[in-house]
Amino acid sequence: MEIKPELSKFQDVEADALAVPIFEGEKPDQGLLKELDELSGGMVSEVISSGEMRGKLGDAVYIHRPGKIAARRLLLLGAGSQPVTPDAWSKCGGTAARFLRTKGAKNFALLLRSASDLSAAAQNVVEGVTLGLFEPDTYKTRDKEARTIDRLTLVANDGPSGNKAGEIATGIQRGTIIADAMNLARGLANEPSSTLTPSELASRAKTNASPLGLDVDILDQERMEALGMGALLGVARGSDQPPKLVVLTYTPPASRPSSTDIVAVVGKGITFDSGGISIKPAAGMEQMKYDMSGAAHTLAIMCAIAQLKPNVKVIGLMPTCENMPSGHSYKPGDVVRAMSGKTIEVVNTDAEGRLILADALTYARKLGATKIIDMATLTGSVVVALAAVNTGLFGNNQALIDEVRQSGREVGEKLWPMPMDPEYRDLFKSDIADIKNSGGRNGGATIAALFLSEFAEDTPWVHLDIAGTAWESDRKSYTAKGPTGACIRTVVNYICNHASEGAR
Repeated sequence: MEIKPELSKFQDVEADALAVPIFEGEKPDQGLLKELDELSGGMVSEVISSGEMRGKLGDAVYIHRPGKIAARRLLLLGAGSQPVTPDAWSKCGGTAARFLRTKGAKNFALLLRSASDLSAAAQNVVEGVTLGLFEPDTYKTRDKEARTIDRLTLVANDGPSGNKAGEIATGIQRGTIIADAMNLARGLANEPSSTLTPSELASRAKTNASPLGLDVDILDQERMEALGMGALLGVARGSDQPPKLVVLTYTPPASRPSSTDIVAVVGKGITFDSGGISIKPAAGMEQMKYDMSGAAHTLAIMCAIAQLKPNVKVIGLMPTCENMPSGHSYKPGDVVRAMSGKTIEVVNTDAEGRLILADALTYARKLGATKIIDMATLTGSVVVALAAVNTGLFGNNQALIDEVRQSGREVGEKLWPMPMDPEYRDLFKSDIADIKNSGGRNGGATIAALFLSEFAEDTPWVHLDIAGTAWESDRKSYTAKGPTGACIRTVVNYICNHASEGAR
């Protein structure tokens, strides 16, 4: 898709449609909206006065033959209250793209109306449009969405002033990089596990990362055995598919000053989770192909980082295997020894994600990580607590927790801090090993996070439980049903605009 800035007056922009944000409670009696109403022959005031357009996010009114406007159609988009948030810009872009595609539009223009930061607004709109056009219909042979949007024009408010074109172009570039990376992750999460085995995930990681200049190291079972990764290998035992640990490394250009920090991003990569011997119910098990979303998101983050080039070294770790029942499977009552040396009593083989992350966290520390962020579809408990609205945010360092949460706010993603009180540790004490891998249903998300903290040790660490937010169960006006790419934007923003500050 071609995306370009435009500094002409909005009424002169030629396109199949012109999309204009409308705010809640707004009346067409002054400013730009009054001008738009006059140009459209009173159409705008008519749909606002009738209540057809309330300005709420998701509202869309399509006007044919919009008077003295060069665009062939006019699309009024609800943008919520002012000032427009990053999330609202993104949803406006996604809603416009998905709506206009159904109308056969091949191109459209969107007015960056009342944007105080043109670069940020452009970035969020581009992300919304690119994400909105994603469809999970890879394997359909009929009823497949074949229509496309070929061109997007972002129109600056009130004509040329300063370097508006440059600001918009910067936002377009960043938005395209991040959204393309997110769609890479969404495509991987949508793949059947018969296709996306651990070996295939590792292969795709290399295929996507190497051309961007990332260093790629793929640890096989023999190397993991030599490192003593008994927790990861214990989970992998039940499958015929060999496990992999993918390590991607970004090093800042030598010509620029760099932060002394090394940030590690670790993502859970269970390409299919049957639950193992503690097998899951059949209903909904098909969604367990997305249990590798954390690893896919890690790959996406690293691909974006390689292009955005922040001044901090970043290591991405993708531990990946299947969790399957067989005669070789690890069993309830088994004890595994993690790379750190800690022994873990297995009381539930469906609490496998924390086991593979345990060894990956230890390896991240061995590689020199000074800050760690892990992402995982880890617990059903976090879905019970937060549904699909907020990502669960845990950590052992309040400053890092606050920075990551603020990073989420800046890009329009919601993260909710969860308790990490030491009393919860009593729930996963073991009689025969150092710890056990589950403490039961109550407080499950916190117990899982505290389990991981045993392996982060004293390294500042944040855990993002994306079990509720990595998958959208219903089609929305701005996005398809299926994988979402949750928290990729948050982590990329943290690395580029927070973790890099030490180099400035």
